[in-house]
Amino acid sequence: MDIFLIRMTDISRLDLNLLKTLDALLTERSVTRTAARLGLTQPAVSGMLTRLRQQFSDPLFVRSQHGMVPTARATELATTLRRILADIETLLVPEQFDPVQANLTVTLAATDYALQAVIVPFVARVRVFAPGIRIAIQPVDDSRIQEQCERGTIDMALSTPEQAPPSLRSRHLFDEDYVCVMRQHHPDAGATPLSLDRFCALDHALVSYGGNRFQGVTDLALARLGRQRRTVLSLASFLALGDILRATDLIAVIPRRMATQMQNIVISEPPVVIPGFQKILVWHERTQHDPAQRWLRSLLADSCAIVPGHQSPHPSGPI
Repeated sequence: MDIFLIRMTDISRLDLNLLKTLDALLTERSVTRTAARLGLTQPAVSGMLTRLRQQFSDPLFVRSQHGMVPTARATELATTLRRILADIETLLVPEQFDPVQANLTVTLAATDYALQAVIVPFVARVRVFAPGIRIAIQPVDDSRIQEQCERGTIDMALSTPEQAPPSLRSRHLFDEDYVCVMRQHHPDAGATPLSLDRFCALDHALVSYGGNRFQGVTDLALARLGRQRRTVLSLASFLALGDILRATDLIAVIPRRMATQMQNIVISEPPVVIPGFQKILVWHERTQHDPAQRWLRSLLADSCAIVPGHQSPHPSGPI
């Protein structure tokens, strides 16, 4: 007979400590020894035995010359009881995560800038340390990050402090700044950095995720100096920017991490101070303590510290 033949109305009143006490009584066959084993007083154990008898509608133990003898009902319960307590203990032990054996899917939301600056090195490390993990990347939608994290449609998102919902967990990844880029054989490639006058005179390309703007943080910085540039191309993505720069005499101001990954491109410091930005990782409280998610967040954070051309060590502590 199973312990859970107790009526459901009684289960709600059953204390886990009562089950532990019953298990100890079955082993010790003595209220005194059970109290010492559990660190309780004898009256406390006697009181718990009284409640157990009421709960199971059985005396459970009877006194004899050699101590307490379990009834048939108590003996019947012993095996099931120990299995249940072992299962409960397993639930309370943190799950161990083995990256090498892991077989799961993680979903991240990112802009195409974050794809290059963060996801590329992250995926490279996942393939080394946890080849069984699948990674799904989808475009970030700042207005839906909260909802997506809550529903579990994404596990993490790459964002900025200004855009991230304050209720989500977050981790600072890095600070980013801007550089000026142009093709290798651009007429002004040797003049690095460009003078402010020349910078404003050249035709610029601008990446705007809205796809229809011709002004950005560079224009705000120039406006503070009473200057302006001439932007002739606005793109909604960084995807084609490198090809466009290599095929034309356009220049652009882009994040440094993006620029360092472009081929046949000259990088120089802009002739105006342009405020940078922070990149952060956000996730929901529901995955805060998940061992796999903690390991992946740690790996992603470590990936952001990789210097091009150098290998980084194994992941650091969880975040």
